[in-house]
Amino acid sequence: MRLGSVPDLRQVRFSYEKKRMEQAGSGPWLILMNHASFLDLEIASKILYPKRYNIVCTTDALVGKEGLMRHLGCIPTQKFVPDLTLINDIRYAITTNRTSVLMYPEAGYSLDGTATLLPRRMGVLFKSLEVPVIMITTYGSFARDPLYNNLQKRKVHVTATMECLLTSSEIAAKSVEEIDGILDQAFSFDYFHWQQQNHIRIDEPTRADGLHRILYRCACCGKEGEMEGLGTGLICHACGHTWTLDEYGFLVDNDPSHPEEMAAGRIFNHVPDWFSWERDCVAENIDSGRYILNTEVEIGILKDYKAFYIVGNGTLTHDKNGFVLDGCDGALHYEQKPQDSYSLNSDFFWYEIGDVICIGKKDCLYYCFPKQKDVAAKTRIAAEAMYRKYQQERRSARRTDTKEN
Repeated sequence: MRLGSVPDLRQVRFSYEKKRMEQAGSGPWLILMNHASFLDLEIASKILYPKRYNIVCTTDALVGKEGLMRHLGCIPTQKFVPDLTLINDIRYAITTNRTSVLMYPEAGYSLDGTATLLPRRMGVLFKSLEVPVIMITTYGSFARDPLYNNLQKRKVHVTATMECLLTSSEIAAKSVEEIDGILDQAFSFDYFHWQQQNHIRIDEPTRADGLHRILYRCACCGKEGEMEGLGTGLICHACGHTWTLDEYGFLVDNDPSHPEEMAAGRIFNHVPDWFSWERDCVAENIDSGRYILNTEVEIGILKDYKAFYIVGNGTLTHDKNGFVLDGCDGALHYEQKPQDSYSLNSDFFWYEIGDVICIGKKDCLYYCFPKQKDVAAKTRIAAEAMYRKYQQERRSARRTDTKEN
């Protein structure tokens, strides 16, 4: 891994620094890392060498190469699917094999350069392992290869910090809630803001390609599925409004005096702010009962590590009751409730096949490639919002029951 990573790391002039590592001891450790691109794995191989460590990875990474990936130390799991086996595997690696474990708690790549939703109560895992927790944070990895940009790499200097986030004694002394708060703080980043603050110039003429994957709703007219990011610009084909993504990551509105946009307070010069507005729109639609996704899809199934099976076409529906997938001429029917997962495995240009929405459980995953344009990001937003809504309603019901009792 370290040798194979040399060309990419040399290209980005990679460098890193260590903080508080003298307090971490010699290990083993639980190592956490933010996730922006494949370069993250290469960065870890450089920083951690020659330390032995296992890597928590997604199951699809083992398809067709299970032996190789397991020899690299990979522990497979499904994204956003409850997996008690994974906890046992991590504990076995650390306590029995005495190897460190690297994991990406966000599970999926960042869509807009900000942190992906983290699982709650990670502090419970930390306390059960009784080892120091190390944090590796990268800077420039997202800017070099953002997920929306069709795997087109930019010329960006990439750095990282490796820090002892929590020692064993600090973990023992803190509550689970306090640990979750520290973890949230460690993952509170905004890489567009980082680019702007550090005056990082990205002059590639394709830097806005695919930007409509995350900015799918027009800030001017509100239409969805009519946006297109191409070259350095973003256009809404419904109303004709245009923006430019400049060399420092700012969105430049090419007609800032547009009355509808100004009246609604929707003038954005920052990509994550636009994405946050889309989150609010989805949450509002869910609360009012107006949210629904209904799209034709091509269906792939992952049941083992031998192959990824394309099995046919079908229809994917997502509403307040969760997901329903029907396909393969009636042979396939699958339902997944909103409370089954706190987030959703949705990806852009997945293995260069296309945008994908993945649902399923431990025994089988269904990879749905939507025929409808630009729904992968919105569907992840909706799944997260529905899960939060379910949890809030559940907590409210518990409080009501407690008062009545």
